[in-house]
Amino acid sequence: DINLKIALFTKEYLEAEGVDVVMTRIEDERLADTQVGDLKQRVSLMNSQNPVLAVSIHQNSYQDASVCGPQVFYYTSSAQGEALAGAIQEALNEQLKPERPRTAKANKTYYLLKRSEGILNIVETGFLTNPREAELLAGEEYQKKCARAICDGILKFLKTVEKDSPGMV
Repeated sequence: DINLKIALFTKEYLEAEGVDVVMTRIEDERLADTQVGDLKQRVSLMNSQNPVLAVSIHQNSYQDASVCGPQVFYYTSSAQGEALAGAIQEALNEQLKPERPRTAKANKTYYLLKRSEGILNIVETGFLTNPREAELLAGEEYQKKCARAICDGILKFLKTVEKDSPGMV
């Protein structure tokens, strides 16, 4: 529920700025019967749309409940993915003011990052295993703050990109 709400707010903010947005989903339903099938469908949709960029919004978890804060991941060998991740991570850190601000992190094992043909970031807006952050993430005001930060990071990145394709969240 939280991921979809943040994604829909992000879409609203981006469209208000004139960005074309294609969503992989607009209702809280999987695109396939299994998680693997769902991920494959998302990758297929993103690759078929050939967007300037794609952002997949998630919530994090960790066995230590004190761990908190937003984290943005990009594919290890993607310079543009790294640039987008840096812009989004910076906006999240500035606007959400986490106790321990993080830096964007490279990853070569996440399915979406490995299989996407374009620029893709996975944005973990917080840790549901952290009680304080879970409470914040459940509230619409904080969801909108997350969405605004993601939007601002995307807009900052788009200023550096010259390509005539719709952005995708």
